[in-house]
Amino acid sequence: MKNYSFLKPYTFANGMQIKNRIVMPPMTEVSSFHDGTVTNDEVAYYAKRSGGVGMLITAVANVTDGGKGWAGELSVADDRFIPGLKKIAQAIYQDDTKAILQIFHAGRMTSSAILNGRQPESASAVAALRSDAETPRELTDAEIETIIDAFAAATKRAILAGFDGVELHGANTYLMQQFFSPHSNRRTDKWGGSLEKRMRFALTVIERSQKVIEQYATKPFLLGYRISPEELETPGIRLVDTLKFIDVLADQPLSYMHVSMGDVWQTSLNDKTDKTPVITQIAQVINHRLPIIGVGSLNKPVEVEKVMAADIEFAALGKEMLREPHWVEKVMADDEQAIRYTISPRDLDDLGITPALWQFILSGSLKKHMNITAK
Repeated sequence: MKNYSFLKPYTFANGMQIKNRIVMPPMTEVSSFHDGTVTNDEVAYYAKRSGGVGMLITAVANVTDGGKGWAGELSVADDRFIPGLKKIAQAIYQDDTKAILQIFHAGRMTSSAILNGRQPESASAVAALRSDAETPRELTDAEIETIIDAFAAATKRAILAGFDGVELHGANTYLMQQFFSPHSNRRTDKWGGSLEKRMRFALTVIERSQKVIEQYATKPFLLGYRISPEELETPGIRLVDTLKFIDVLADQPLSYMHVSMGDVWQTSLNDKTDKTPVITQIAQVINHRLPIIGVGSLNKPVEVEKVMAADIEFAALGKEMLREPHWVEKVMADDEQAIRYTISPRDLDDLGITPALWQFILSGSLKKHMNITAK
């Protein structure tokens, strides 16, 4: 076995040790029942991908019924979901793989059809710049407080279900990002306006969630945050504001920062003269106050090792974990030539990929990155 840095353990500030630096990131698997209840297919899907990676972050679970983003999505909006979520946590916890539940509210990135006729809700009544986007209803101050409480309640349910942590989904254009974005947040009250006020929603969710952890967790429990550094909209999130936000986040009671990008070495989407990778700029601002998870177009061991060489603590393999659930095990067995970098429809049963997930892959932008073969 090669002496890869990514196979070395990592110990968080709260004492939790992760056996290696490989993470399976959250990926939509559209396999829950219509109401968000866990299915046996989901349990099997996660069981196939645990045991090797140090940490596995589930597909996102909505914290309120109004926060549901799509059909087949997990829910953590009520205590009745705890038994099913417990099955997922137990399936992941093989050979000390840590189980993390990602939680969110979709905000304006949903539809009245998904919400059974209910109008989507967001920081402001501004539609997303996408085809068929609906204009959301602006949340009242009382409703914002209720949603923040729902994040805290979801954190408690994750603890009761046996997870090792939760990841707050502040990325990919969903509600937490919508409050930070000057495109989706046009408020003039305490929740919007200045950069500092646009940070308030996320910071309050972090504060309330951490209080729940302190009250209910009986073992070390992680609180992670996922962030998208930029938006293309005008007005929209720009890197200069994100770096200021990350500087604040690094001093919050968080366990790690998960940087959501399509390419881990991506440079600024808006400033083409800036040639420094975004993750490098983020790491400079954090300055080891929090460990970072880098993700995006990582497939081969040599690519992951390059992330470690850049002093990024964790590397997440997304599409590759769909194709090759035993990536870590094959690296450890010095059997890298057996790692699968393609996927065929004939592999789906072996990989635990449901028909719904396969159709999701084929119908979206993920398809062109999956290396799909006919054999």
